[in-house]
Amino acid sequence: MVDPESKLDAVRSIGISGGKVAAIAAGPLRGKQVIDAKGLVVAPGFVDLHVHGQDDENYRLYALDGVTTALELEVGTDDVPGFYAAREGKALINYGASAGHIKARMAVMKDGGTFLPLDHAGHDVANDAQIAEIRRHIETGLAAGALGVGMGLQYTPAASKYEVLEAFRGAAKYHAPVFVHTRSFLETDPGSSVESYMEVIAASAITGAPLHIVHLNSTSLASTPKTLAMVKDARAHGVDVTAEAYPYIAGMTEISSPLLDQFVSGPDSMFSKLMLVRTGERLTRATFTANRKPGNSVILFLNTPEMEAMAMTSPLTSIASDGRIEHGKGHPRTSGTSARTLGYYVRETKELTMMEAIRKLALMPAQRLEKLAPVFKSKGRIRVGADADITVFDPATVIDKSTYQQPALPSVGFRYVLVNGVPVVMDGAVKDGTYPGRGARAPIK
Repeated sequence: MVDPESKLDAVRSIGISGGKVAAIAAGPLRGKQVIDAKGLVVAPGFVDLHVHGQDDENYRLYALDGVTTALELEVGTDDVPGFYAAREGKALINYGASAGHIKARMAVMKDGGTFLPLDHAGHDVANDAQIAEIRRHIETGLAAGALGVGMGLQYTPAASKYEVLEAFRGAAKYHAPVFVHTRSFLETDPGSSVESYMEVIAASAITGAPLHIVHLNSTSLASTPKTLAMVKDARAHGVDVTAEAYPYIAGMTEISSPLLDQFVSGPDSMFSKLMLVRTGERLTRATFTANRKPGNSVILFLNTPEMEAMAMTSPLTSIASDGRIEHGKGHPRTSGTSARTLGYYVRETKELTMMEAIRKLALMPAQRLEKLAPVFKSKGRIRVGADADITVFDPATVIDKSTYQQPALPSVGFRYVLVNGVPVVMDGAVKDGTYPGRGARAPIK
């Protein structure tokens, strides 16, 4: 048993009753059902703060990667009650969402996109009345139990700094964290990663709203040493800021989103860094233009292994996948983030210890949310009274199998996964027809 909260790393028996951890003992325990975990690691179920695939196809892949709680906190939703109602009694694992600034802006600006902005929400500057309405949408979601405010400034580049500040003020009113995809990943001003981090750290300092920077690796790229130093310094001076990373050098986005507008005027050499998810082909200027329509996604090969490792192994970052698979297509991080962390960073390179990795995958994400949503005080750790969200894996074999060409290949090595005390993975296979997942949300105001 490895528990990052108590630092316990020892052989233990765990008793589960009523969906909770009921006993932890040095000797054997008796129960109606016994799982023999000899030779395996028993850890708290992983809490993924950043997943976009919120359906059964994705939940199955997450479970096979040790994830017991999958949260949509970057893009979020504009209908918090609807999000939770749609999944109640139908989810393999636990789920939750933020009140999304992106989604609120799309509604107020009457954008034609579905998941991400396509036109007005990305490119139109909001007037004061529209900013007030966007904030009203956000606060309505927070009052309904949203787990914070989601914000993706690279998808809404027309959002002014004042609009950003108003969204943070709405979050601060509810003491809710803001989960931000920062405005730019460029190296030089104007529009550098450093400048983008300054914007949101300042908004947090001004308003008092906690800040969580999503996928620091892909919003920093070559500036990762600088942005990590900024997060460290801000924390040292009392700003409540955290960050996350994922263990891949490439990202993914919708090809029609404003994030890729910079490619339109860029050099021809830029397009070879993009891979069309649907076909696996690397793009040219001509094929980029031909495929730039809603429904198409691209993989962006923009980072390096060195910057990935720096972000992943920093004590400042938790680990989150940014995962989404649709009909078997998407990014390998959806299926493999946890297993790659444990197999590559712990076993192979030894850049993380087992305890550090589990802390990043389970405890740190729960701690980011537990002040707003007390339900997370019972997740991310194994102790008597905690939720029986537990993952059991073989440290000698756990590894990711998904690739950019075959992103939906499940991880191997996760032998058992329990959600609220119910086994959803047994002997490395998902149990069909099992839906113990519950909505994880903040108290409704």
